[in-house]
Amino acid sequence: MANSRGSAEGAIILKPQDAQRLRQACPDLDDWPRSWHVEPADIIVGQQIVQVLTPFLLHLLDLGLAKTTVRRHRDNLWALGGELIRCRYDDDQLARLDIKDALRQLIAGDGGPLMCPRITESEQDSLDATCRKLDRFMRDSAAVHSSV
Repeated sequence: MANSRGSAEGAIILKPQDAQRLRQACPDLDDWPRSWHVEPADIIVGQQIVQVLTPFLLHLLDLGLAKTTVRRHRDNLWALGGELIRCRYDDDQLARLDIKDALRQLIAGDGGPLMCPRITESEQDSLDATCRKLDRFMRDSAAVHSSV
């Protein structure tokens, strides 16, 4: 069933006001797939990652968080997307999963993946916090959709 933030096919359909809020918070969101790519085929995968992350970004904006907090989560999501692209090269099983399941696998447990190259402990803690929020959001969203 289609709604204002997605459709049955997974394409994101945004209300104009949501698109504007997203552009203000993440002006380079459309560039994320190109910034992550290693091979040209990664751009399509990156676009799929952005589609999965967009409802969460809007959720963060709906929470009325401070701009610096939203920026921190945004930056962590950008790093997570790039890490997912990288991990798909190292893990054939992960590469065979659809993007939503691959992302769930990457953030399952107590936070996000250990970043490579290594980041500082505080940066990793911040990423882990974002990943826990994303994991909770994805589980809650799946529960809502399965009960409808």
